Amino acid sequence: MNNIVAIVGRPNVGKSTFFNRLIKRREAIVDAVSGVTRDRNYGKSEWNGKEFSVIDTGGYIKGSDDIFEGEIRRQVELAIDEADVIVFVVDVEDGITPMDEEVAKLLRRITKPILLTVNKVDNAMREKEAIEFYNLGLGDYHTFSGMNGSGTGDLLDKLVELLPEDKAPEEDEDGLPRFAVVGRPNAGKSSFINALIGEDRFVVTDIAGTTRDAIDTTYNRFGFDFKLVDTAGIRRKAKVKEDLEFYSVMRSVRAIEHSDICILVIDATRGFEGQDQSIFWLAQKNRKGVVILVNKWDLVEKDTMTTKNYEARIREELEPFTDVPILFVSALTKQRLLKALETAVEVFENRKQRIATSKLNEIMLPIIENNPPPALKGKYVKIKFCMQLPTPTPQFVFFCNLPQYVKDPYKRFIENKMRSIFNLSGVPIDIYFRKK
Repeated sequence: MNNIVAIVGRPNVGKSTFFNRLIKRREAIVDAVSGVTRDRNYGKSEWNGKEFSVIDTGGYIKGSDDIFEGEIRRQVELAIDEADVIVFVVDVEDGITPMDEEVAKLLRRITKPILLTVNKVDNAMREKEAIEFYNLGLGDYHTFSGMNGSGTGDLLDKLVELLPEDKAPEEDEDGLPRFAVVGRPNAGKSSFINALIGEDRFVVTDIAGTTRDAIDTTYNRFGFDFKLVDTAGIRRKAKVKEDLEFYSVMRSVRAIEHSDICILVIDATRGFEGQDQSIFWLAQKNRKGVVILVNKWDLVEKDTMTTKNYEARIREELEPFTDVPILFVSALTKQRLLKALETAVEVFENRKQRIATSKLNEIMLPIIENNPPPALKGKYVKIKFCMQLPTPTPQFVFFCNLPQYVKDPYKRFIENKMRSIFNLSGVPIDIYFRKK
């Protein structure tokens, strides 16, 4: 299981800019107005061969500064409780503020690794000004500029040094695969599991956030044998009112990382919303198999095209990874629940399948010969050999003379061909081109 790094600090010090640099995508909204980060952001990052999850604990803006400080205090306390390393971001332009001192006071009480980082240091004068942050009592600091990236490499070197050794997944004694049931609060995750196991194993109410922690249940009925993990709902940060719920969100992130398959339950009456999409991409980034269940389908008024149109809208939101099973179910009426399990097991088998090298070459090389990569700058790419890598999830390497000239559209073409030939539904795959 990967480590969790929490980015903490007062508003408008550049936490989201740093977060975007770590995940190498502009995923968090960045603005000069404080408190722009309203949704809690999750991402994956890697440095020097070490992978870790990153959580951007952006601040709230509610009423007076006193309330604001209270919200910051609570989310920092929760991040401290669950994260493996805390990155505390401060701003050299503003110097030490009372809110910085408040956060530092909390951090000085703990024994977990803390990385004090001073943002917006992009010249020698500001490097000197950063010395005042020794007064926070957290030891050495590291300077960087989130905008232009200077100093980020050294900062990340130190960050990965502080991370504990990569945590191997906790193997179940019985070696059963783990299926995590994930989704927004109140989408029907616990009702889905209760319907499967035939008893009210989990408390179910109309109040979002009833389930507070990830709970394992062994399922061995109808020829199936696996672990079901009911996770607390992941919801938008603007809706997180209680400390326990933020704690539950972080536990859900861990449950996704520690699973083989993620069963994403969405509420048919609400549609496929932004947070559903965020959870899907979190599972995809972690290279997990995914099955989407549209729950509460019995509550939707339907005509002959309702299912088809609903599925088309979801697949449009999932592009380019659209090869995902989507089933319409009802935990209340138990409609298609066994089909959902069958599909999840199929995705698990797809995820661990091995394609023989001889078979892969026999099928793929003629396709490549008839549809070679486009020539670039008068250079022709010749692909001679391919094989599946010995990795836990499907990864394939194609050996050629000029891998640098193979662009993303051709990689997608190869992936689509492989998905149409081999059964890889619901499984993220990686395709690499290497020098022969």
